[in-house]
Amino acid sequence: MLTQLSIRDFAVVRAAELEFGPGLTVISGETGAGKSLLVDALGFLSGQRADSGMVRHGAERAELSAQFDLIDAPSARDWLNEQDMLDDASSRECLLRRTLRADGGSRAWINGRPATLAQLAALAACLVEIHGQHEHQALLSKAAQLALLDDFGGHGAALAAVRDAATTWSALLREREHLSGQGDVSDRIALLEHQLGELERETLEPDAIAELVAAHRRQAHAAALIAACESAATGLGDDDGSGIGSLLQRVRGDLARVSEHEARLGEVEAMLEAASIQLDEALLLLERVRDDLDLDPARFDELDQRLGRLHELGRKHRVAPDALAGMRDAVCAELEALCGAGERLVALDAEIDAAAARWRDAAQVLTDARKQTAATLGQRTTALIGELGMGGGRFEIAVEPANRDRPDPHGAERVEFLVSANAGQPPRPLRKVASGGELSRISLAIEVAALGHDLVPTMVFDEVDSGIGGAVAEIVGQKLRALGAQRQALCVTHLPQVAAQGHAHYRVSKAEASGMTQSAVVVLDGGARAEELARMLGGVEVSREARAAARRLLQNAR
Repeated sequence: MLTQLSIRDFAVVRAAELEFGPGLTVISGETGAGKSLLVDALGFLSGQRADSGMVRHGAERAELSAQFDLIDAPSARDWLNEQDMLDDASSRECLLRRTLRADGGSRAWINGRPATLAQLAALAACLVEIHGQHEHQALLSKAAQLALLDDFGGHGAALAAVRDAATTWSALLREREHLSGQGDVSDRIALLEHQLGELERETLEPDAIAELVAAHRRQAHAAALIAACESAATGLGDDDGSGIGSLLQRVRGDLARVSEHEARLGEVEAMLEAASIQLDEALLLLERVRDDLDLDPARFDELDQRLGRLHELGRKHRVAPDALAGMRDAVCAELEALCGAGERLVALDAEIDAAAARWRDAAQVLTDARKQTAATLGQRTTALIGELGMGGGRFEIAVEPANRDRPDPHGAERVEFLVSANAGQPPRPLRKVASGGELSRISLAIEVAALGHDLVPTMVFDEVDSGIGGAVAEIVGQKLRALGAQRQALCVTHLPQVAAQGHAHYRVSKAEASGMTQSAVVVLDGGARAEELARMLGGVEVSREARAAARRLLQNAR
């Protein structure tokens, strides 16, 4: 549940702090006062893209934050745990924060930790659901209608099975088309066989190539290496006593004779003993290296030729020598595929048929579920649109075969919302017959009908009551209030009949200060709330009758 919303330097809002509780909270105000900016702020905190134009003129950046109580959002707690963004296991609070800079930059945080817009969107999807002013227009799109039906029916798993089967079928078909389109591949096979023969004559593993390069380098510099080893061995420990080893032994002997008079000299003697051991080991290693070295021109020529062949193969295949093993494997794989193309084509035909059968089975499961869901949603929505001033009207969802010649990842059918606005008239496509007011009512009816089919604890409505009025507006308000009894609901409205149904009421107003227009948000109660409803009823001049009507609306709502 949303508990607090803080706004700083956002559009025409200099600063606003709003606190929210359970139930239905309504937000009203004059046209252009900035009512929908509160919804926009929640949208940007939910990961929506923003531009620098939303920063208040003259400010460096806008700052937005929203505090949520997670007691009714277990999926949000689970997501925070997975992302390691929950302060502690017993924490019930979650803070979303975002800044928008005037130069176009944007940053976001979740519980004080830096977050991406994708992370904001993923978490916000578990916390808040926003229904915009023009969202009912989406009902005119067949794709949106299908998505709404699947969402209402919880068809996610069945739809995923259909999508996976269609994807598999398409991949197999592309492979078959590729093999079939190759035509006569005899020339290609001959070339690949020649290339593979050249590559297989050499040892191409990276470790073997590295050893070859090292051996070639040793042989190329064998004379210098032999001379260096012999010179070092002579200087370290020759037999005439002039080497470093002999000198080290004499120094150790001199110190040993007097170390009893100075304890620290014992430490020096121990260090020299260790150095003597290291020196002996170095001499042994020098001897082994020298024994491994040999001036062998024939061996050098052999290594040089092998290395030359590797470089030539690398130039031919346009890869580095240490990548030749991968090239050999790729050539071998392509050759095997071409040689077995006929067998693979036969196998592909069987696999394609099997994939199509799997899709048909999965699609039938989805079709059955969609038909059942369409009947349920149609019945519920029909009952609700009758309450919303469309008495005798009927809402149906037609589920018809798509008649595609290939497996479709969206299923085997398409749906269309049908409506009959008056009794006795056959249902016709919603996009052809519904007026703006009817669209608004049908959209709200579907939302109320779908209540309880998702786990989002906060629902936000931005003037979804546009295009209606009078008694229907009061019924819409009652439906929203009923919605607020089961979960938190926020509604931006221009209708007094809806505003009266709120458990809490905010008013947004604008005024000019220091030559700049600014919006302010205040909470209303008691007489101030009745006065706001009277303004919404009566216009510029609020009459006694408007005030009396406002009080009646509040009494009826209670």
